[in-house]
Amino acid sequence: MPETSQSPLAPLRHPNFRLIWTATTVSNLGSLIQSVGASWKMAELTPSESMVALVQASTTLPIMVLAVAAGAVADNFDRRKVMLSAQGFMCVVSVLLALAAWFDLLGPWSLLSFTFLLGLGGALHLPSWQASMRDLVPREDLPAAVSLNAVSFNLMRSVGPAAGGIIVASMGAAAAFALNAVSYLAVIYALARWRPAYEERSLPAEHLGSAIWAGLRYVTLSPNLVRVMARAFLFGFAAVSVMALLPVITRDRLEGGATTFGATLGVFGLGAILAALASPALRRIASIEVIVAAAFLVFAAGATVLGFATTLWLALPGLLLTGAAWVMALSHFNVSTQLATPRWVVGRALAIYQTMAFGGMALGAWAWGHVSETGSVPLALFLAAGLCLVGAALGLLLPMPNLNDVNLDPANRFNTPALRLDLKARSGPIMIMVDWDIPPEKTEAFLALMADRRAFRRRDGARHWALLRDLENPDIWVESYHVATWTDYLRHNQRRTANDATNYDRLIELHRGPERPHVHRMIERGTVPRRDDLPPLGPPAE
Repeated sequence: MPETSQSPLAPLRHPNFRLIWTATTVSNLGSLIQSVGASWKMAELTPSESMVALVQASTTLPIMVLAVAAGAVADNFDRRKVMLSAQGFMCVVSVLLALAAWFDLLGPWSLLSFTFLLGLGGALHLPSWQASMRDLVPREDLPAAVSLNAVSFNLMRSVGPAAGGIIVASMGAAAAFALNAVSYLAVIYALARWRPAYEERSLPAEHLGSAIWAGLRYVTLSPNLVRVMARAFLFGFAAVSVMALLPVITRDRLEGGATTFGATLGVFGLGAILAALASPALRRIASIEVIVAAAFLVFAAGATVLGFATTLWLALPGLLLTGAAWVMALSHFNVSTQLATPRWVVGRALAIYQTMAFGGMALGAWAWGHVSETGSVPLALFLAAGLCLVGAALGLLLPMPNLNDVNLDPANRFNTPALRLDLKARSGPIMIMVDWDIPPEKTEAFLALMADRRAFRRRDGARHWALLRDLENPDIWVESYHVATWTDYLRHNQRRTANDATNYDRLIELHRGPERPHVHRMIERGTVPRRDDLPPLGPPAE
């Protein structure tokens, strides 16, 4: 991990983060109260258990399905305006939901429709919010900021359901919905006060489809991100066992009721809060791989304790351990995703990470429920603990990336070339060829660097990359690749990071001659539609 702040509360010294974090905490409370109100209202409207379960599904499904598209929006547009739009939309939906409940106009399917719309707003908001951490705090405070976000949610999870139950019981579901609507105003106010200094864009925003594909391509071609997301999927699959089975554990193993269930949630949240506050100290003494492996092991220990527990007092240590491991792992997966991703694609990378983590949780919730029904709850918990042991051991093959020396800031070395052809932004395809003059004794080093160069060329959008050698002059090598349009070529070069630029510097040291390698930028005339044909350079032939 890079140099980080010493205090878990260090991000709060930044006024904008402090204001938005406080507002988000209020909004988290409102969302949890709304969730209780919606579940209880559905229980009043229909005796169907599946319809009650669909309340939660209708909120989380849009986040899973639309996360990558929302990440593309976060990367291509003003994140502050995206979040304001999402918060305003959810506020309006909550007001309409409260009015429908107040005038007794809600039915089961209309209630699901409202919760689904709230899920859409959340799906749009979340990638922009998480990607904005690096706009709100400096790099050294990023891990603590992510941990504080976990504190915010878990703190409200400890009190929100209980508060929601009291409000619904005393004033009805409409009051819970109205309170949630008011909570959005806090975030809207905080975002309206914030004026981030975004870099001016010199190129138009990518089309949604190509932006989504670019994000998927970047993640799949980035070994660091692949390792993070593989471990996140495995942890989500195993760790959701406790949250998915906690109602059954409370009812059947602990022989408790609603009060006991609330206590178990509170203890789980307390463990999460304690782990978040301890994270800065852990990062000072251990690498991120050690922390993540420890989170897998701690969760395995906690799940094992829960598997044996038959009273609340015996279950409390297991709940504290699993809550702590939950935040230790997920917060470090989030931070690693952000630090392993340049700014131009961070929203999409975070969205894909969330899809993997939440996808693992969704699949795991079904799997552990099936195991508990066909076998037993302790069996499901013991199997989840065993899978966590596998997750810890997997670090030997897929360790978390060491990001101490990785600089993903823009290289800012590219200057748009002066062209004699009047190209349009959509003109293409474009073929690029770079001539390298490499002495024979440096060939092996050159090929090793070119293997790395191929990886980040393809990751940043190049197609059909190839390395050619001149048969008559074997010292001449030609690197070639294609991009779809001239705008794509400019965007491809603007994506180069300072870390990537070191590869070019080392290649220049191998290149022979006083001049830098010559770059040929060529358009494939045969594939250009007639309406895009370019005029000749000189006077027409007689």
